[in-house]
This record gives sequence, C-alpha cells and structure tokens, in this order.
Amino acid sequence: QVQVVESGGGLVQAGGSLRLSCTASGRTFSTYSGGWFRQAPGKEREFVAAITITLSGSSTTYGDSVKGRLTISRDNAKNTVYLQMNSLKPEDTAVYYCAASRLPLRAPSVSDSRAYDYWGQGTQVTVSS
Repeated sequence: QVQVVESGGGLVQAGGSLRLSCTASGRTFSTYSGGWFRQAPGKEREFVAAITITLSGSSTTYGDSVKGRLTISRDNAKNTVYLQMNSLKPEDTAVYYCAASRLPLRAPSVSDSRAYDYWGQGTQVTVSS
C-alpha cells in the first residue's frame, strides 16, 4: 500500500502565497497521477490540480477556479508533489487533500476523485480577507 501525507497549510491573507507538499511512502511507482482536491465544510470535494507521470513525460491539469494562480510540480527523487498557491482568495479556504493514482490518468478521469486510489488526511488552508 501507499501512504500519502500533506503539509504546508496555514493562515494567509488574501493575495498571499502558500506551498503545499504531498509525500508518498511505501510502495511507490514510476508512472502515476498525483492530484490535489479541496473541500470546504458542507461542500462537495473539488478538483484543484493534478500531474500525470508516464514513461515518456508528464502533464498537468488545473481546475477552472484556480487556473493561472496555482502550479503543481513534483520531485520524483523525494516522492513528493507540490502545489504552489499564489494570489490566494478567501474562497480558496478549505481542507486540501492529496491523492494518488497508480494508473496514469488522462482527461476527464484526472479530475475525478473516484479515479484515485490513495488519499492523505488533508491540510487546512485559511485565507483571510
């Protein structure tokens, strides 16, 4: 099995930045998808960003609500996926979850939470106005 742990959340003013980290341990893979989702209390889980690694390269996908403000990247040597968040807005406030898929995902599955196999426990991001 794979264990996934998020870190880097916190309190930030609107317009500020945060970088979230997602590190996997246990059985890891050279081809996969790593995704970020978020969920506010009483709301549905929302797709944020994902990165898919294949034998020939990588690709990234972003949700419409964060496109242009957030950047997903990875460090394969550290089994870590990062989410750099800039120009944060109060509506970005949520618990952010990292997810991993053993299968490299393509659209539209890459933005579907049901396609992911492993999930972290979440890290809180709060953006004040």
